[in-house]
Amino acid sequence: MSCMAGNRQIFVGGACERWRVTTSAASSTGSSADSTAHRSPGWLPWAALGVVYLVWGSTYLGIRFTITSMPPLLSAGLRFLLAGLLLAVVVLVVSGRSALRMSARELGTAALGGLLLPALGNGIVVIAQFQVASGLAALLVACVPLYVVVLRRISGERPPLITFAGIALGLAGLAVLLLGGSTSAGTHGSAWWGPWLVLLAAMFWATGSFATTKLPVPANPFTLSAVQMVVGGSVLSVAGLVSGERIDLGAITASSWIAWGYLVVFGSVLAFSSYVYSLRKLPVSTVATYAYVNPVIAVVLGVLLAREHFDLVQLAGGALVLVAVVLVVRAERRSRRAVITESSPVEGTVSG
Repeated sequence: MSCMAGNRQIFVGGACERWRVTTSAASSTGSSADSTAHRSPGWLPWAALGVVYLVWGSTYLGIRFTITSMPPLLSAGLRFLLAGLLLAVVVLVVSGRSALRMSARELGTAALGGLLLPALGNGIVVIAQFQVASGLAALLVACVPLYVVVLRRISGERPPLITFAGIALGLAGLAVLLLGGSTSAGTHGSAWWGPWLVLLAAMFWATGSFATTKLPVPANPFTLSAVQMVVGGSVLSVAGLVSGERIDLGAITASSWIAWGYLVVFGSVLAFSSYVYSLRKLPVSTVATYAYVNPVIAVVLGVLLAREHFDLVQLAGGALVLVAVVLVVRAERRSRRAVITESSPVEGTVSG
């Protein structure tokens, strides 16, 4: 989750809700003219979405290998902190200082997203993977779009009826995953609370994604991503230090270093930026399809590379969740065809 923004985002996460950027009329006009003058190739957004498909699906396995010899909160915190700083430098070099400017309210929104998405959304998943297999974690995180629909209904919106049918099916799938079949172990065991912790993380990811759509955000999506990762990484790092975590460089294995480096460069900087970019160029409902592609990749990689085991009952539950997400995303796509303007903040990765 990796927002990772997943989202879920974002990081980010609330795949069934369109993103809105609140700017002044003058800046909107300027940005529109600028985008017209600098059109990107038509294939580039789809390539970016492909990166999200593949890379975010692999971050769960990357987390598993990282926490075998690295402290969970500190490793996640330093990952997002470094990735956010790297992305901020890229924005500064490519677009100049003006791209990093934002109002106090926009900074507040970015900070809130950093707390809910990388810190709580992804951070809790990292802890949960001590007791949950990477593939199972990905299947549970796939319920983020279902959470978002519930939040929309609570806020007064009226999703299509078929959306609620998808939610019901998704809940049935989650029940099968949580209560049926054998337990898929994480790096340190298979405690009963592990899967429930993943669902809590997914709720934070969905809440952060949904809240960000209702609040003003920086005009540059990569600036938003950078701030969110820096804030989330700082929160996780402080939490790790306060909880007594320390990094013993001599105890960290080569596989953990490689996995952590992969998460920084590919999971956060590349995939997170690709997610934000694709949200700017493609309909949100299209980008939302990552929610049912990532778990498939995560399960396959977990079985092949980490020797994770899934019985038929668990696979059936996962299939129900994925079918439910497909129903919800397609229902949202049909109901929002009239919407022309969409944009984004930040998923993982929850992704991972």
